[in-house]
Amino acid sequence: MLNRIVLAALLAGCFAGLGTSALQQSLVVPLILAAETYEVAAEHHHNANGVEVEVQAPAPKSDPASPVFELRRAAITTVATIGAAVGFALMLLAAMQALDERTTSGTALAWGMAGFAATGLAPALGLAPELPGAAAGDLVTRQLWWVGTAIATAAGLWLVLRRTSSWAIALAALLLVAPHIIGAPHPVILTSTVPAELASAFTGRSLAVQAVFWAVTGWLAGYFWSRGDRARTL
Repeated sequence: MLNRIVLAALLAGCFAGLGTSALQQSLVVPLILAAETYEVAAEHHHNANGVEVEVQAPAPKSDPASPVFELRRAAITTVATIGAAVGFALMLLAAMQALDERTTSGTALAWGMAGFAATGLAPALGLAPELPGAAAGDLVTRQLWWVGTAIATAAGLWLVLRRTSSWAIALAALLLVAPHIIGAPHPVILTSTVPAELASAFTGRSLAVQAVFWAVTGWLAGYFWSRGDRARTL
């Protein structure tokens, strides 16, 4: 059983990670690079003059070493994305087997989308994906809020989908809304070197790529698990 879970997760994670990395490089990374130029330009203005000034759009990077740096960063990002996909596929398949859930590509896809709702969509209602240079609150506080929101949302979704009693539905509703009633931590002064148009595009694209990541990882995990079932019956 364990070997089957690991093998299916490895296959699903490799394919999903590679596909998601391609989307990240084409849709998300260009926005990050653009934001970094604004951030660097703002730092240069502060260092030179000691006062805050309006930053105009900087010229593109001309450092001849930057292609090597960007290639290295793309490779590291790809490896990290594959590792995350393998880890999520392992958790998804292990949870489905522990709960005696019938594992198919369709059911695993549904679980994957629930994972996106818990770890991506719900936290983004309070803490949207942020570019370099964006205003941000205390890191530890934000991480604690994110973890609490993900756990509460996952538990709430579980109760909604698995229980029909009135108390369970009421508890689920409380779990789903409680993190947002408490509120995500934000800085007192909202200052950012990133243009609003760039930040909004990054938020939308990041969530879209994350949704694809979870959906493809879940679907492939169920697919490779089903393939193993068919192979055992032959």
